[in-house]
Amino acid sequence: MPPTSLTPTDPLQTPATTFDSSPRRRSWLISVVAIVALLLIGWWLYSWLSKPKPKPSAPPVTQVAAAPVTRGDLDVYLDALGTVTPVYTATIVSRVAGEVTEVHFKEGQMVKKGDLLAVIDPRPYVAVLVQAQGQIARDEAALKNARIDLLRYQNAFREHAIPQQTLATQQATVDQDEATLKLDQGNLAAAQVNVDYTRIIAPFDGRVGLRNIDPGNVVPANGTSGLCVIAQIQPITVIFTIAEDDIAEVTQQMASGRKLRVQALDRTKQHKLAEGTLITLDNEVNTTTGTVRARATFANDKSQLFPNQFVNARLLVRTLNQVALVPQAAIQHNNDAAFVYVIDNGKAQLRNITILATEAETSAVTGVTVGEQLVTDGFDKLQNGSKVAVRSAAAGETKPPETAPAPSGAPGAKPAG
Repeated sequence: MPPTSLTPTDPLQTPATTFDSSPRRRSWLISVVAIVALLLIGWWLYSWLSKPKPKPSAPPVTQVAAAPVTRGDLDVYLDALGTVTPVYTATIVSRVAGEVTEVHFKEGQMVKKGDLLAVIDPRPYVAVLVQAQGQIARDEAALKNARIDLLRYQNAFREHAIPQQTLATQQATVDQDEATLKLDQGNLAAAQVNVDYTRIIAPFDGRVGLRNIDPGNVVPANGTSGLCVIAQIQPITVIFTIAEDDIAEVTQQMASGRKLRVQALDRTKQHKLAEGTLITLDNEVNTTTGTVRARATFANDKSQLFPNQFVNARLLVRTLNQVALVPQAAIQHNNDAAFVYVIDNGKAQLRNITILATEAETSAVTGVTVGEQLVTDGFDKLQNGSKVAVRSAAAGETKPPETAPAPSGAPGAKPAG
């Protein structure tokens, strides 16, 4: 039987090669896509790896102000509130009553001890003085006569011409006249004193205040208002208080014979009014305030100090010689101690210090070396080891920090708490 040939019109009779060509094409396409993707990834990786790596940024530089550590002397003061107090103050009153006939002073005048200030009408007191003088003259004559009679009676008694009782009576008369004379002398002295009191004089050198009387006024004896007030202002004193913890140091300095200087400053502490010396401390501590009063004297040649004026007193107790001095602005504090930032090789190194004393804007400290540069401004972003640049004081420019000499024996720094 002859072989049957398949006709192309029969769809079920297609050759096998027709069914195998489509999967191969898909596999080939997938391979091409994979190869292209690998090439792109490789090219991207090569480009990324071949890029120059950015250099790490340098740590920021903090702009600061700096000042050097210097060497010098520092005076240590005790500050206190004080009141200007005259050495002497007197309200001048009349010791006798009468009319004011003369006034010899002007308000605000400087007077000397013994200067005549005012005169009270002396005529009534002069009249009493004259009476006392007359009384004493009369009683002196009576005493003289009694003594003559006593001498005559004594001679008669020796001759047994009179009885002893008569002699004794005459002796009593003489004694009585002598006592009367003493009474007269007392009255005369009192009258003289009253006459002297009519001339009112200055009891000491000082300045006269406002006048309370005028000529023609009648003043009482020992009145309360007074004619005027005199206060001694040259010299003058200032009374102030110091804490009881400082008494030992002050008394030790006084015992050594050293005169402690005291400055009197105004209310704002900006101007020095006068300078004097400490006289003494009071003899007891006020238990309520824990302070003791002290008095200092001032020459007050130009009347810089005024009685009852409020002042700020500054007592110089000692002087620290040749110590390390730093600006107060350079000192920082944490919970443990005081510290400063020392500029060394362009970096701020934290270092602990000990404050010995502080005066105004300067402190005496230990822990730093003379010549080292200390940061005085720009602490906001400053840390131990931070790089710093010192600002120029003129135009805000910066300059490389100077390398400070390495401190010898400086204590180790602790980071701020």
